[in-house]
Amino acid sequence: MTVRVLIADDQALVRGGFAALLAAQDDIEVVGEADNGEQAVRMTRSHAPDVVLMDIRMPILDGLAATRKIVEDPALGAVKVVVLTTFELDEYVFEAMRAGATGFLVKHTEPADLVRAVRVVADGEALLSPGATRRLIAEFSAHAKIPPPAELSELTDREREVMALVAEGLTNAEIAERLFMSPATARTHVSRILMKLGARDRTQLVVLAYESGLVRPGWQ
Repeated sequence: MTVRVLIADDQALVRGGFAALLAAQDDIEVVGEADNGEQAVRMTRSHAPDVVLMDIRMPILDGLAATRKIVEDPALGAVKVVVLTTFELDEYVFEAMRAGATGFLVKHTEPADLVRAVRVVADGEALLSPGATRRLIAEFSAHAKIPPPAELSELTDREREVMALVAEGLTNAEIAERLFMSPATARTHVSRILMKLGARDRTQLVVLAYESGLVRPGWQ
């Protein structure tokens, strides 16, 4: 399967570097480059990429607003948005994930890690940089609006347990090993949790796990 990628960044050097690296891969196609958020949304609608690499700070429309527009468009439900940032602990990254972004990458990430991240996100298996994602959420979850605990009321005890492990950044295989179940069963649990909570992906489950109080910053 070829992963189709759109790159949105107002720095031509960053766009060009990412595009050259990704286009060199046999299984990745760069379908377009945007230099502002408005153009990113327009090109996402016209090209329907699998993954959008979205810079946060861009002119005309910033990456946060652009992410919301993409996530809220029913026709773009299969598109995964990955936020690009200079610093891991960036409050706008957290807001982007709350808005529906799948995860984030720091711009100085190693080339091999960027390629792997695109493939991982397209596959939908796990979070990007789960340790960094957890640190960021722990840092900023205290400032987020806490939804009522009843939001998780439809989950079974086992599903809550699985969701807590997703919030730790564990893959389906790791969850299966921790709970003594098959990877297929773990994947089924995650799929059911996503459906019950109306979440787009695992990243939103992490955010919901923190915001609902299922897990708390600093818990092991």
